[in-house]
Amino acid sequence: MRWLCGLAIFFAALLFTRAVFAHGVVGDYVFLEPLITQDPTPANELDILGPSWVKSSDANTYAISSSIEKVLYLDDNHMPRFSVGGGTNWSHASTFEGSSRDGWNDLEMFAKFSPYYSLEHEFLVSFVVNFQIPTGNQAVQEQNHTSIGPGFLWEKGMGDLPNWKGIKYLRPFGIQSDFGYVPAVGGHTSHDMFADATIEYSLPYLSNNVRDIGLKWPLRNLYLFNEINYDQLITGPSGETFPSLLATPGIAYVSYHFELSIGTQFALNQASISGNHAAILGLLDIFYDSIFTKVGNWTINKGFGQ
Repeated sequence: MRWLCGLAIFFAALLFTRAVFAHGVVGDYVFLEPLITQDPTPANELDILGPSWVKSSDANTYAISSSIEKVLYLDDNHMPRFSVGGGTNWSHASTFEGSSRDGWNDLEMFAKFSPYYSLEHEFLVSFVVNFQIPTGNQAVQEQNHTSIGPGFLWEKGMGDLPNWKGIKYLRPFGIQSDFGYVPAVGGHTSHDMFADATIEYSLPYLSNNVRDIGLKWPLRNLYLFNEINYDQLITGPSGETFPSLLATPGIAYVSYHFELSIGTQFALNQASISGNHAAILGLLDIFYDSIFTKVGNWTINKGFGQ
């Protein structure tokens, strides 16, 4: 009980922090951490809690995910250029017929490198190598072969639009996108291709860089977003290779220390309906380098910094 009270006080203190942002900054734009889309920005993050509930045609599936990412290289402008990370999730599938299934899923790891960015145009490009290792329960994990494959990530803020009447209100928009292919190594049952795009509207950017319309906390810290998520097994079991196409709208609160997001999902094609009748997704993402500043900001080339 003392531990729970202490944790509640800790997050309450974070919630009422109104400092400037520290995560995903490219120029003047602060990009959020999407629910599904891979974040193009190398960052120091701890996705401490990612709960989800999905109702399909044959089960209710509850899951809790967690992951961590660490920046290992900063350039001379102190922009993060290289990071590594990984994570997994625990899920419980309450089937409508037969026995339930639960356990840990695959261990997913990645290495991310950003070769180019433009602060002026709020633009960044990254390449990522994704690894999936089948260390979990075979009854719930996505595949039973080790997989490795590349991904291409990019993001763009619209702050370079002209500051004209009407058009200037488009400047708080941002786009993040990924595309990847992760084939199985030594097996043929899981050759996965995915592509995602997130469009977001930053109320902090509106207030700070376009026009202060009088938004107060917590509205001043909110982002509105929608993701389009595509996923498909290119080679796999017969009847399981149809594309999944989903929309994931949501809202996010982003502060100096953390992001708290919640969203839902809607099927956009016939093949996705059976697997997604209803869904709720959440994310609590801690920017740990803003809390443990010395250790959290350590990199290979800069050390512990100042």
